[in-house]
Amino acid sequence: MQYNYKYRFDPPEALTETLLDHVDTCRQLYNHVLYLLNETDDIPARYEVQGQLPDLKTWWDDLGDVHSKVLQMVVKRVYDNLSTLKAQKENGRAVGMLKWKPPREYRSLTYNQSGFKLKNTSGRLVLWLSKIGEIPIHLHRDIPENATIKQVTVKREPTGEWYATFGIDVEEATPEKPETPEKVVGIDVGILKYAHDTDGYAIESLDFGDERERLERAQRDLSRKEHGSANWEKQRQVVAERHANLKRKRRDFLHKLSNYYATEYDLVAVEDLDAKGVVELPGNSRNRAGAAWGTFLRMLEYKCEREGTHFVSVDPKDTTKECASCGVKTDKPLWVREHSCPACGFEADRDANAAWNILSRGLEDVGVVYSESTSSESEDSDGLRKSLSDFRTPVETALPVDTVVSAKRVVETGSPTLLAPG
Repeated sequence: MQYNYKYRFDPPEALTETLLDHVDTCRQLYNHVLYLLNETDDIPARYEVQGQLPDLKTWWDDLGDVHSKVLQMVVKRVYDNLSTLKAQKENGRAVGMLKWKPPREYRSLTYNQSGFKLKNTSGRLVLWLSKIGEIPIHLHRDIPENATIKQVTVKREPTGEWYATFGIDVEEATPEKPETPEKVVGIDVGILKYAHDTDGYAIESLDFGDERERLERAQRDLSRKEHGSANWEKQRQVVAERHANLKRKRRDFLHKLSNYYATEYDLVAVEDLDAKGVVELPGNSRNRAGAAWGTFLRMLEYKCEREGTHFVSVDPKDTTKECASCGVKTDKPLWVREHSCPACGFEADRDANAAWNILSRGLEDVGVVYSESTSSESEDSDGLRKSLSDFRTPVETALPVDTVVSAKRVVETGSPTLLAPG
């Protein structure tokens, strides 16, 4: 399986200048390749462009200072961006053209297959990069012994911190997914409650009120500085640090929550959300963007694959309108937080009802059918039904009493706390 391991490193001043020179050379090459492709009607194959790099070095001296694999990855980066643009256009999105990269938007370089090595020098771990040198690195967690490092991406964050991300292949057998999953869960994500599942847990969203207020104050202070001055640069870094703090807190919460669902269940059903499209809808876009649903679902998917858990992404259409008991659809404005079915009288929290519909569709997609022997379990907290047809019956006790779990509790104690009392 493939993983990314990210580590902080602190290059000395001399190597920092070398790294910045290499990054800027890569940026200029990116812009040069993009210019060449824009000038031609028929875009050549990527390997054809990479084959022109030795000729470029004959008159572009700075290219000779950068490792050849790094330069090849710059060309790949251009083509990857073009492919993403093409895919968006095919999906009906209005897209423009790729733009040249200014220095502030190009901050990384990638070594692929060769040109890098982790070394132990006098009891100190260092990252050796070809044509740059040895850089002390903080390996806060060990890389698995059975792992092969395939590539290293070096990046300078807007805060000025440097990170190295190792792309590794781990030789391990992927756990087999159970043919008949026993512990199953459906998850509906939202804003008022970040996640509402079919086990009755409602996980609150993180409260970033204080952090956002500090960020906004820092941004206002930045707007009053003369652009490009020493004070402006100092305040720009403060703003970058506040942004990074928000990002770290959000990702920590999402990692712990996704890890809980991936490890505790045999099957996890979620909505196939177009997270980017949802964020672009008018109204309340900041909260939707801050929820980072797309990031959560991506984390959940790869962790389910790692743990041998079924990850099922279902059509989100009408999961809120449809009654989990009888299937009748009822329109509900966003401000209506309770589901009350006019056909069968079933009442539940709006998000809990949606979560049960998501689980039902997930079980259908996987083709799960339970035997008669499980019918006695139809009302326990797992929410299992003896068959999918039995799922749509009047359910007085189908939905357990909701337990609200604070986001702070998830973050402070770790993901397994959803099962802990209190």
